[in-house]
Amino acid sequence: MKKLIIIGASGHGKVVADIAVLNGYKDIVFLDNSLSVTECAGYSVLGPDTLISELDGDVVIAVGNAETRKRLMNRNSERSFPPLIHPSAVVAEGAEVGAGSVVMAGAVINPGAQIGEGCIINTSSSVDHDCIVGNYVHISVGAHLSGTVIVCEGTWIGAGATVSNNINICGGCMVGAGAVVIKDIDEPGTYVGVPARKIK
Repeated sequence: MKKLIIIGASGHGKVVADIAVLNGYKDIVFLDNSLSVTECAGYSVLGPDTLISELDGDVVIAVGNAETRKRLMNRNSERSFPPLIHPSAVVAEGAEVGAGSVVMAGAVINPGAQIGEGCIINTSSSVDHDCIVGNYVHISVGAHLSGTVIVCEGTWIGAGATVSNNINICGGCMVGAGAVVIKDIDEPGTYVGVPARKIK
């Protein structure tokens, strides 16, 4: 029987647990550093994330913050971090989904796309052909990357945002909800609006 350890007992963790069940996991436990949290989605929260060394099983980091996902995956690099893909998601043959990434319900990843490690491809989002999504990127609910977009490490594309074709976005950015990116973003920061502009 496959066991999964989910770090992060939050709303995001509930969604990850649901996807895990649909991927065949029967034995699921949570770890969370908030000691007041004792259960999530009906599963036990055993204690803080440092307990992972005492547990066997696959691991997924169900935390929204990219730096935290990176730190926890690096700290536990000897563990198995399988990608979790919701059965209703469409992942084209030949598209790549990296270790520890989660692809949620209704998401579409088209041919030639490469998804890095520890990414979140959220509900009903899309990553079109030949996109490269770096490690620890979050493509939020209903956000869309057009073809041949590059999004570098740790960037967050907000809910409902759209990125036009052939755009490069550097690491460490936040693209606000509903923003439309029509030119390259070369400087980390927060970008909002139509077209997207950096907040000073």
